[in-house]
Amino acid sequence: MRTGSASGGGRRAAVIAIVLALGLLSVGFLLGQLTGARDPVAERDSPGPDRPSRARLAPPPARMPPPLPPRDQPVSGPNHPPLPAEPGGPFGSRFTTGTPEVALTFDDGPHPQWTPQVLTMLADYGVKATFCLVGIKAAKYPQLVRDIAAAGHTLCNHSWDHDMALGMRDEQTVLADLERANAAIRAAVPGARISYFRQPGGFWSKRVVEAAHRLGMTSLHWRVDPQDWDSSPAYRIASDVNSQTVPGAIVLLHDGGGDRGSTLAALRTILPHLLTRFHLAALPPGRDAPRESESADSDARGGNRWFAN
Repeated sequence: MRTGSASGGGRRAAVIAIVLALGLLSVGFLLGQLTGARDPVAERDSPGPDRPSRARLAPPPARMPPPLPPRDQPVSGPNHPPLPAEPGGPFGSRFTTGTPEVALTFDDGPHPQWTPQVLTMLADYGVKATFCLVGIKAAKYPQLVRDIAAAGHTLCNHSWDHDMALGMRDEQTVLADLERANAAIRAAVPGARISYFRQPGGFWSKRVVEAAHRLGMTSLHWRVDPQDWDSSPAYRIASDVNSQTVPGAIVLLHDGGGDRGSTLAALRTILPHLLTRFHLAALPPGRDAPRESESADSDARGGNRWFAN
């Protein structure tokens, strides 16, 4: 009797233990489903179709500089670039905006991999920039040129094929090169205003600055160069931009010409940091000089204004 009772009690205890274990496993599974537990590494590295890519970022930080008053939109056209020559810049090229705004500029695009990601990141933070386009690439990727213009960014001529010796060539060769690049950009965006020129490599000359002026373009140098074109790591690019940028600075970055993964990674730090300190704005593209009747109307209404971002 005792032996049978002990044996039966042991079986009952084993059954109860199994039932309890199954119950605990079921509760754990249900809690996991309710809380949406996921593998964080898989979640970060494998974005699904129903949620945004890792390139999508948070909105601009809440703490931002107070708004600036509107400014007159500069008049531009042949022999009348929107911004004047700047003393101290190579051959009079601009290295500052001439205003408190900071201008981010992107060279060597458009590029089918990097340009769309840069555009997405700028849109996430509500930032307008200036894109210095290589003519041969604009001709190859016209939709990207249209995307840049449609997003409200300013267009800049970066020569036809990134000829770093362009400034050393004769006057007619320089003019033909700049006009060819402009034509490629306007083929993608008819009527586009191309108000700036940047010499590849920063190898400026008096001849190339004068040619740009003749075509109504301001020669655009820079004040901050984090050397993202030289495979610098993201942390160094971000550190250089964040530490060297001052009011009015023109910042040189790249969306083409090589692997720009480090530039994209750096922008995730640069954009929220700079937005807490400066107004980031595209350089003003300028407008056509008004006819006499339009000038009187504009004066009566307070002028045609350009508003910074």
